Amino acid sequence: MNLTAGGTLFFNRKYSWAIIFLGLIISACGYRFAGGGDLPSGVRSIFIKILENRTGETGVENVITNDLIYEFTRNRKIVLASSDEADAILTGVIKSMGIRTISRKGSHIPLERRVQVAVDLKLTDPDGSVIWSAKGVSTNEAYNVAPDKHVTEQNRRVAIAALSKRLAEKIYNRLTDDF
Repeated sequence: MNLTAGGTLFFNRKYSWAIIFLGLIISACGYRFAGGGDLPSGVRSIFIKILENRTGETGVENVITNDLIYEFTRNRKIVLASSDEADAILTGVIKSMGIRTISRKGSHIPLERRVQVAVDLKLTDPDGSVIWSAKGVSTNEAYNVAPDKHVTEQNRRVAIAALSKRLAEKIYNRLTDDF
């Protein structure tokens, strides 16, 4: 076999990319997305109790609880309708909901507000022993203030719905982190 200088260069370049690619695959760092793990203490099924609402916002407990249930079922974790059959029970309290003005037009006309929610959670086994807990899990969402109060109220409800989805995802990720 007679290889010329040009043929040798082509041969080396052709296989060098394959060797580099193979090296990258073998030396992967094992990175995973947050929350991709299992529930703590070998829990396979979970019952999510309606959160206790200690705020002045009526119905927010249903919105956040429903988003929590959706997040767990979306990630293929078994959520049961009965606490008697579950390996663990997730309970929580909506501790606070605050609304602050974040931008103004003049000194008395708000343009944008931010709603913030904080939740305390506890995962217990059926005997009542605490498996996992988190205090002060919070998130926030901004919304526009309109001259019409009904539009502003609708914007606030949309912001709470978006905040609730993000809060449920955050809770799920913290609960299933393997760190």
